[in-house]
Amino acid sequence: MTRQQCETAIDRGAQICHTLFKNGTNILGFGEMGIGNTSAASMIMSKVCQIPLRDCIGRGSGLNDEQLLHKQSKLEKAAETNHANTPLDVMATFGGFEMAMMCGAMLQAAENKMVVMVDGFIATAVFLVAHALAPQILDYAIFCHQSDEQGHRKMLEYLKAKPLLSLGMRLGEGTGCALAYPIVQSSLAFLNDMASFESAGVTSK
Repeated sequence: MTRQQCETAIDRGAQICHTLFKNGTNILGFGEMGIGNTSAASMIMSKVCQIPLRDCIGRGSGLNDEQLLHKQSKLEKAAETNHANTPLDVMATFGGFEMAMMCGAMLQAAENKMVVMVDGFIATAVFLVAHALAPQILDYAIFCHQSDEQGHRKMLEYLKAKPLLSLGMRLGEGTGCALAYPIVQSSLAFLNDMASFESAGVTSK
């Protein structure tokens, strides 16, 4: 996509997020559905984190060894012919429109002081771009799980982030958010509703 198309997609994602916020939403979960998006995420990760591409590429939907080598070869050629470096240029060059919209929604959510629940490999790659544009977004993020996709652990290490869950999943589609959300709800219940020693009549004697 062009730089202008990328900026438009980011803006439209932000608009959707802001509409949800005005309607009373204070937490958003970001997942993905698509074909080939682990390739896009690997390219974004390599560029933003300055990690060799071979350490970012995984098996995606279940590639065998031969297919994985083919994937790596194709992406290395793409990296050689496209030299985008700034966060927006990286997103425009290697990302998809849905990834740019997700980035805009994440940024708007943080601006609105909403909780940003980040799913797995693809959503975290998008978050890398959002973080490069606005590092303070990290204060609003909950990383739901560590994907079994090899690059995801390195992304989380780059962000110094600790995921809530590590279940060996590589399903995508927001499944990590769906599993982590009840934990977030339970944490809030503990903070807001659990009795204190004083209210429960517990003494130190």
